[in-house]
Amino acid sequence: MTGNLDSLQLGVRLAGRTLLTADWVLGHSDGTHRLFRKGEVVFEDGKVLFVGHNFAGEVARRVDFGKALISPGLIDLDALSDLDTTILGIDNHPGWAKGRVWPRSYVEAGPYEMYTPEEMAFQKRFAFGQLLLNGITTAAPIASLFYREWSETVAEFEAAADAAEEMGLRVYLSPAYRAGGMVLESPGQIIPVFDEERGLRGLDDAVRFIAEHSGRGADLVRGMLAPDRVETCTIELLKRTDAAAKELGCKIRLHMAQGIMEVETVRALHGTTAPIWLAKHGLLSERLIAPHATNATEEDLRLYAENNVSIVHCPLVSARGGNTLNSFSACRSRGINIAMGTDTAPADMLMNLLVGLITSRINDGVPDRVRSADLFDAATLGGAKALGRTDIGQLSPGSRADIAVFGLDDVIMTPAIDPITTIVTGGSGKITRATFVDGRLSMLGGKVAGIDMESAQIQAQEQFDRLVAKYPERSWAHPPLSEIFPSSYPVESNANG
Repeated sequence: MTGNLDSLQLGVRLAGRTLLTADWVLGHSDGTHRLFRKGEVVFEDGKVLFVGHNFAGEVARRVDFGKALISPGLIDLDALSDLDTTILGIDNHPGWAKGRVWPRSYVEAGPYEMYTPEEMAFQKRFAFGQLLLNGITTAAPIASLFYREWSETVAEFEAAADAAEEMGLRVYLSPAYRAGGMVLESPGQIIPVFDEERGLRGLDDAVRFIAEHSGRGADLVRGMLAPDRVETCTIELLKRTDAAAKELGCKIRLHMAQGIMEVETVRALHGTTAPIWLAKHGLLSERLIAPHATNATEEDLRLYAENNVSIVHCPLVSARGGNTLNSFSACRSRGINIAMGTDTAPADMLMNLLVGLITSRINDGVPDRVRSADLFDAATLGGAKALGRTDIGQLSPGSRADIAVFGLDDVIMTPAIDPITTIVTGGSGKITRATFVDGRLSMLGGKVAGIDMESAQIQAQEQFDRLVAKYPERSWAHPPLSEIFPSSYPVESNANG
């Protein structure tokens, strides 16, 4: 990096025009991204003024990032916002025996919040920092409810909105809610247990939150309704959610067609798949954003296409569980809009794009139906379309100055070719040099506005370790931790300490 770097201050929207330049700039015109060799981006007051070559106007500062790609910021619509517990299940199966479903004994003892309010607030800040480190500028947070008393709280999302505003991250959020939960009655026997009134109260809380907080932080914070997992929702809860979304003018994110447990539960409850069930009640529309579609049938996908439902593709977490979207190219050929999500640690969108490229080609059985640029489009233009926006996910005059800078001089990623192919097939957000959100510098050189990530990493690990220590309470038959999560190999300790 060269140029006037000293003029860049974390967390501050710079006064006057800023010109960024690099070996490559990814602009946008006539409906598609376009690469500019030795290009320039000029922005002021959070808005892009110019993308191209040889800007003729006056600027307050020029910053040359050299061997890098200046890109629109990435959009993550299933963005990890807690300390990820799904990684505990990578090598530990079956999930019902590993604290992934509440056993009846835990339910009868009374589920409780396993984190304090302060720990809840901290994990949002730490997760938001990780997103910014990976070039993600817009996020719809997602967190596990397994360690919750029931659902998410207004207080933690007020803290999340505070963090987004201070750190400089564009977010779509409100507390997640549910009308039911899955309970383990005996080994392998998982049943849904419902409390609809509790779910409706959660919806009311989410609606009030959106009404109060949407537009905060110069419009960095907007609302999105987030009923948790379709198998934990009743039709009344979903109908009222849809009505509320219409009134608020916001989107709904609902996980469905994503796993065997869900498919079997919904079929047992409603006699069909979740997308067909919702379609019968008129609840599929462009308002709906639906992770993950890995278990969607042909009929499910047809209904998505007909009703303009957007899919959120999270290839890394899906592939870890043995699932893939079948397939990216098939969904696209149907006209389904595909956005991207991370949904696990690491919150690395570039890694997800690489896994998405590989799994799609495996499913297609050929290498030529999906290109690196198609996955990159999903992480930018697809996310913007799902949110109903044309001013993010692209760099063009009038768009918001949400920008990620990716280095192209990484030793491991050399030789580099086309910059998009290079960063997708390189598959690592560790090459992210800088992240601007609405013209504010939110991350530079591994430093994030509003948080010391090195100190936070220590706190995050300690907090996570305390959570994991409680897993025997919520695992079937309450085995010791060493049996729930055994080490990959035998561990030998030094007898002398």
